[in-house]
Amino acid sequence: MLMDFPTLDRTTPSTSASAQRFRDLQTQLRDRWQSLDLFDTGDYDLVVIPSLTLDSHELRKVSGVWHYEERFLFLLLRLRNPRTRIVYITSQPIHPSIIDYYLQLLPGIPFSHARSRLLLFATYDSSSRSLTQKILDRPRLIERIRRAVRPDCSYATCFNATVLERELSVQLGIPLLATDPDLLYFGTKSGSRQIFEECHVPHPDGSPLVHKIDALAEAARRLKHRNPELTHCVVKLNEGFSGEGNALLDLRKLSKNPSIADIHRRFHAMRFQAKEENWSTFKQRIPDLGAIVEAFIEGDTKRSPSVQGYISPSGEVEILSTHDQILGGPDGQIFLGCEFPAHASYRLQLQEYGQKIGERLAKYGALERYGVDFVAVKREEMGEECWEVQAIEINLRKGGTTHPFMTLKLLTKGQYDTSDGLFYSRQGQAKYYKATDNLVADRYRGLLPNDLMNTIAFNQLHFDTSTATGTVFHLMGSLSEFGKLGLTSIGNSPEEAELLYQQVVSSLDQETSDDVAARLAMPFSWPSMF
Repeated sequence: MLMDFPTLDRTTPSTSASAQRFRDLQTQLRDRWQSLDLFDTGDYDLVVIPSLTLDSHELRKVSGVWHYEERFLFLLLRLRNPRTRIVYITSQPIHPSIIDYYLQLLPGIPFSHARSRLLLFATYDSSSRSLTQKILDRPRLIERIRRAVRPDCSYATCFNATVLERELSVQLGIPLLATDPDLLYFGTKSGSRQIFEECHVPHPDGSPLVHKIDALAEAARRLKHRNPELTHCVVKLNEGFSGEGNALLDLRKLSKNPSIADIHRRFHAMRFQAKEENWSTFKQRIPDLGAIVEAFIEGDTKRSPSVQGYISPSGEVEILSTHDQILGGPDGQIFLGCEFPAHASYRLQLQEYGQKIGERLAKYGALERYGVDFVAVKREEMGEECWEVQAIEINLRKGGTTHPFMTLKLLTKGQYDTSDGLFYSRQGQAKYYKATDNLVADRYRGLLPNDLMNTIAFNQLHFDTSTATGTVFHLMGSLSEFGKLGLTSIGNSPEEAELLYQQVVSSLDQETSDDVAARLAMPFSWPSMF
């Protein structure tokens, strides 16, 4: 069975000795590191805990989810700083060729020098529990990690911080650069709506958090009553992940004031975004996680942009990037990938909203990265086209846009310019990319990391540090079992980034075609030298 992380009190700060010790450790961050750039230049040890400590039932919906521990390998690019040391922990050992792949991306750093500053640990535990729980269950491993780092110049990073990551930080005796778990409510669906209201950021009409089916039906009934022309609403589990916890409720052919019984009947016919989800399984999560209903935003031309920000230990807020997200699923609510930057028509508006939200989160005490998802719909006003942007969700964690942007930043040493929302290399060249965690095909199953390396080399798909263009791969460990791969294609224009992305798809399809498979099935022998 998958283990759920403990339920949090979402309103009152924890008063336990462990929670207080965690907050004491976090004060060291404010004393040592005042800005994001200092993490790239200082003398420090970084402990990477790439655990997805999220609701277990929601994680089951993500194919190859435990290979997402490899998604943080972009942090190995921080070894370009010759004084940085990294400790990286995973459930199972990472294939050596994958580690070599990342280290060979480092410009100007000898491979052996970078490798000597990287320490890899594995729990050798393939169970479905979260990685952080696996580490906590192994006190000897914790002791080895503790001995490997310098406590006065170390910090830990994670995908998302829960009470488990808080406890691990305390046991390691080093600060965790992440939001205190007591504040995670603001990263839920209902907590996001509270922040939007406080910041006066536009967002869809919706309901408070409920934990009972009848209350959910009443919330949907009231939403329809307030919006008689509303054709659909979205039912969202409060702690859903990547849109997998959403369902679309059809409100058409209902009266302006439908009965609770009418809504109940509609629940059974909802369109669920996750595969194999149904009302019977979905409703079981509502008492535990809670749920909201929210007006579904209609539009012929609709996009899903996002903005990413950073709250420094000093409390300063910095906008990092904007993206147009690539969504899939039955109703376009499941995150598949992203394009950088977001469309010019609204990217500066996203930055403005993101800054407001970040400053509000900082006042509550949030720390490190946050992301805000929006829906943008093209409208026509006074004969002119414009985009209407509404916020729908806050993520108080790293997300699907974190690793592609940080890969770009760490490889090019460039800077994001908030005046136009573009990223520029050190040579002043604007950079663009298309990224995904979900390049999936059954025909890719069985490809080993070495097979992928051969394909990259033969088709010249690798990232070229001299031109700062090309493709960087991730999730390589999930390729063989799930036929699933992640990548970030970086170009000097959106068109070039798209072309590089399509070259990868074409090369992988060609490599796994029937003709190639037949050739590989032939008996192998070394060619004669004479």
